[in-house]
Amino acid sequence: MTALEVTDLAVRLGGRQVLRDLNLSIDRGEFVGLIGPNGAGKTTLLRSILGLQKTERGSARVSGGRPGYVPQRHEFAWDFPITVEDVVMSGLVRKIGWLRGPTVRHFEAVMDALIRVELDHLARRPVAELSGGQRQRVLVARALALNPSVLLLDEPFTGLDLPTQELLSKLFARLAEEGHAVLMTTHDLIGAMHDCSRLCLLNRTIIADGAPRELGDPAVWQRAFGVGDEHPLLTALTADAPQLAQTEVTEATDAGAHNQAGRATDQDANESVDATQKAGAGTC
Repeated sequence: MTALEVTDLAVRLGGRQVLRDLNLSIDRGEFVGLIGPNGAGKTTLLRSILGLQKTERGSARVSGGRPGYVPQRHEFAWDFPITVEDVVMSGLVRKIGWLRGPTVRHFEAVMDALIRVELDHLARRPVAELSGGQRQRVLVARALALNPSVLLLDEPFTGLDLPTQELLSKLFARLAEEGHAVLMTTHDLIGAMHDCSRLCLLNRTIIADGAPRELGDPAVWQRAFGVGDEHPLLTALTADAPQLAQTEVTEATDAGAHNQAGRATDQDANESVDATQKAGAGTC
């Protein structure tokens, strides 16, 4: 089922064409990495989906209500004197309504979101006292409190240590498995190759779109990033795609060999039984 549909989107900023002829469809259950160089229009695309960016033409349709959005960490005023719980609750303002207080249901949604990012024990801590990784997880929890069908992530791994990146990567993959549609902009290309079910290479328009193992052609990466034939990152990425495909082939081959070995074992056992029965008949 399609959760996000972007059709013929075009955006112009300050007289410069930032996005053009952009078409993108994401189904529930997909974890999509949106990859491209600085200035390619990744954040502009997310803001257009959210309705925060005026578009020249085209449309963006989200099913299942308003999407959850995790902005880049520097966009939040972390010195504001509020707690972790308050920040996550702020994501529910539209549901709660202006001049109305949160109900038990809203507090439960906040705590469930904090549990998912493993920060429930810090619910009453001022956000100014948090580390960078904890702050990023708070923003993720704020988006999850909405229980959105579509989750938009803008560079969620920037400045994070490896354990926090791993925790969030597993969480995003699990959300996709549960039926959410996850769209993430990232500069962690190697990580996206391994974690995302699908990659979209963007440079003002979609250059290539497919599963990581399908994007082994160096030409599409050169078009997206404008790098030369011998760029080391390009070499690493195009070498990684066949390796992912080979892993799947190896797993399938191993499974086939295991099944074949099982059938051979069953056949040997049957032949052994037949031989025993014949021997017993001869003795009688």
